[in-house]
Amino acid sequence: MLVSWTATDLESRRFSAIERSSDLADLTDHFTALRTHGQGYLEVRLPGSEFPLLTLGFRDDQAVIHLFSDAERSSLLVGDGTAAADAVVQVPIMDDPAVFSGDCVLAADRAWALMRSFIQAERPGELGEWREL
Repeated sequence: MLVSWTATDLESRRFSAIERSSDLADLTDHFTALRTHGQGYLEVRLPGSEFPLLTLGFRDDQAVIHLFSDAERSSLLVGDGTAAADAVVQVPIMDDPAVFSGDCVLAADRAWALMRSFIQAERPGELGEWREL
C-alpha cells in the first residue's frame, strides 16, 4: 500500500513540504528516525486524494493528531489520558510550537499506531472520538 506524506526533514529538522509517495515501511522508518530526535511533524494522505489528511505533531512522548476532512473542516482526536485534561502541552505543527490542552494529547507510539491504522483501513472516523474545530 502506498501513502503520500510530508514531514520534518531529518537533516535540517525543519518541515519539508515536498510530498513523497512510498510504502508504509519507508514512512515508518522516517517516523522512527524523528522519534530519535525527540520531536517532529508529519502529514499523511492516501494517494490520489487530497482529503482526508491526517497530521501528527509530537514532542517526546506527547502527540496530537488533526484530521482535515476537507478544505474547511478540521478536527482534533481526543486524547488517551497521557496528559491531564487541564495540562498545557506544546508540540510542533510544521515548524512552530503549538499549544494544546491535555485532553487532546496521545502517547506518541499510540498516535503512530493510529496513523498506521488510517493508512491501512482508510477510515479516520474509526480511530476514536474527534472534536471539530
